[in-house]
Amino acid sequence: MSLLVKPCSFCGRPVPKGSGTMLARNDGAVLWFCSSKCKKNSQSLRRDPRKLKWTAKHVKGGIRK
Repeated sequence: MSLLVKPCSFCGRPVPKGSGTMLARNDGAVLWFCSSKCKKNSQSLRRDPRKLKWTAKHVKGGIRK
């Protein structure tokens, strides 16, 4: 992956330079989001991207705990 394109921290799609949202957490982790939809699902709603079909991180057949 190029330095100009970073993957979205939630859905895994590429975030081109100059677009998207960067979130720096207190522990030093940097999260990149391609859209407000991804940011809301991750931060506000606390959803797991592996359970949502529209994400690139979706796991077919479900995840086991």
